Amino acid sequence: MNFTRTPVKVALGFVLGALVAGTVATAATSTNTGSVVVCADNRTQALTLAKSGTCPANKTALEIGSNSINAKSISALVTPSVVSISVKTATGGGTGSGSIYKTSASSSYIITNNHVVEAAATSGTIKVEFADGEEVSATIVGRDRMYDIAVLQVKKGNLPVIALGDSSKVSVGDEVLAIGSPLGLANTVTQGIVSALNRPVTAGTTDSTSYVNAIQTDAAINPGNSGGALVDAQGRIIGVNSAIATLTSGGTSGSIGLGFSIPINEAKRVIDEIIATGKSTRPVMGVVFDDITAETQAKILQLTPGEGAEKAGVVVGSIIKSIDGVKIANRDAAIVKIRSYAPGSVITVVMTLPDGSAKTYKITLGTAPAV
Repeated sequence: MNFTRTPVKVALGFVLGALVAGTVATAATSTNTGSVVVCADNRTQALTLAKSGTCPANKTALEIGSNSINAKSISALVTPSVVSISVKTATGGGTGSGSIYKTSASSSYIITNNHVVEAAATSGTIKVEFADGEEVSATIVGRDRMYDIAVLQVKKGNLPVIALGDSSKVSVGDEVLAIGSPLGLANTVTQGIVSALNRPVTAGTTDSTSYVNAIQTDAAINPGNSGGALVDAQGRIIGVNSAIATLTSGGTSGSIGLGFSIPINEAKRVIDEIIATGKSTRPVMGVVFDDITAETQAKILQLTPGEGAEKAGVVVGSIIKSIDGVKIANRDAAIVKIRSYAPGSVITVVMTLPDGSAKTYKITLGTAPAV
């Protein structure tokens, strides 16, 4: 396999050929905690979320519970909100996936991964194909390579928006579905569980590395799934599928049951900033890490004047051991954890000082523009 340590370095789940208020918004909850009510059309069996927990006379109310996923019902509910994305440039093209995040009468926003569309950021074309086969052109509103998030806009309104979940409430063992276009195969649904949380993952190239505090799943994710939805038992998006671990022997590339998804709570802050301003921000602690020891520890080589670490009295040469109770094994794990917060957050950091003693700091994270 292509990783032997934490954080995991993974492949991007994107097929390389050469490359939100809206109609759904929130799910109506039933009297059974954690479940949602959907309406099945008596003629077509198409599913839509119920309004105020009730359905019109021509539809039958169905309750989708939280304990066990109903893959057939959830697939029918969510698939119309997931799209296929194709990118073409002068040097080639590729395909990925996305989710309809926000819509109005005349246009809609679609979320995906930065690595799906970055090749077309300066030139090229982007097409979005909906579940019914209709294809339209899309433009990039903004993108953040550090979080591997991008927002597209299409001139088509009143689209079915995917319901948002709460990734902070996800537990290991929860059943999930991954929906997207692996290998260009649109409307593909795979089922699995949440295998792990807070998995430090780095992906990309030397010039464009994303750091993800990922949800790990064994739901099959393959090249082309990138940007698609990881949804819970109620059909709510809890993560944006971003990367997979692959075997290196024999050039194997595909699902081996190790897929990684950007938690929707982290993605949402970036997405909303991009929609509002075209740009996003990132949190900074105000430290420079020692690259020489980066594989084995998060050693502070330098402090940024005026930033949180300096203000808190952090000593150069200290090694970060944990952040808010989460063990930090190396530099990348520290970066991933820091970037999981919003700017302005106050974090508790335990460090080993140069003299070998331990000290706990309260550090307020600053803000910097994303790149």
